[in-house]
Amino acid sequence: MPSTAVTGQITLRFLAAPTDAGQGGTVSGGRILEWIDKAGFACAAGWSGRYCVTAYVGNIDFHRPVQIGDLVEVSAQVVLTGRSSMTIVVDVASGNPRQGTVAHAFECRMVFVAVGDDGRTVEVPQWEPPGAVLRAAKAEAERRIELRERVKALVAAQDWEAPTQAHGATLRFLAAPTDVNWGGKVHGGILMRWIDETGYVCASGWSGAHVVSRFSGGMSFIRPIRIGDLIEIQSRLVHTGRSSMHIALRVLSGSPRTGELALATQCTSVYVAVGDDGRPMPVPTWAPTSAVDIASQERALEFMALRADPAFRVIRA
Repeated sequence: MPSTAVTGQITLRFLAAPTDAGQGGTVSGGRILEWIDKAGFACAAGWSGRYCVTAYVGNIDFHRPVQIGDLVEVSAQVVLTGRSSMTIVVDVASGNPRQGTVAHAFECRMVFVAVGDDGRTVEVPQWEPPGAVLRAAKAEAERRIELRERVKALVAAQDWEAPTQAHGATLRFLAAPTDVNWGGKVHGGILMRWIDETGYVCASGWSGAHVVSRFSGGMSFIRPIRIGDLIEIQSRLVHTGRSSMHIALRVLSGSPRTGELALATQCTSVYVAVGDDGRPMPVPTWAPTSAVDIASQERALEFMALRADPAFRVIRA
């Protein structure tokens, strides 16, 4: 089988274990985020031949749950390269291993950057897609660059310092040695799992119900997190639908000795409240009244409009 350095593609296969389960009994959204980051990293490192860091994750649309015991396939494909960056589409499929088939569960788009031993960015081999499908995927990735910048700007515009009446939740803890990768920094997938768990606390606290991850986007990785760093993950409700809750999240990190924290990651996620029968259930409506909260809701609505843009559609190779 040709290597990733030739095809720009890799597939990881494994069984979903009981330890992967979330509160609802199916695989947690945070665990799935870990899987996609591992597959994306393997693809980026295999293509570039370098250590790579996660720079951006977007359009994580959870179509259906992954069951414990499922056979899981996580496929990653390079679709676009820059000087040092690689845009990778990751597709997750799962199914009963006794049936021997898997069905599409969700997909997302990631950007990785190759770095040298000194931590500086290095050039990567340029991707020239073979075949019409991959050429279309490359063209789509090029069209999405402007859209991605608009999404990042919306997420970055969230005002975290002004007083708010919005429901929120904050988790604080230290980064442990078991959280880091072989590069000595917290693995992007681990960080995404922490973000998902914080969003779960916020959304379930507002709804008073079990919630499931539905979407996450605009996730920018701004600075690395290292062993022993103090981590603070803040979440804030910014908009509600009938059963959905849009949550703004940001990650701060820094030395626990000084207590000085700097922005590491930020994103917006959507959760849906579900009843005991697994069906969506209504949530209390959030009606902001302060200027900062009204602005947050307006950005959430603009984000929803961008998600409806055809450019958000991912072409699967």
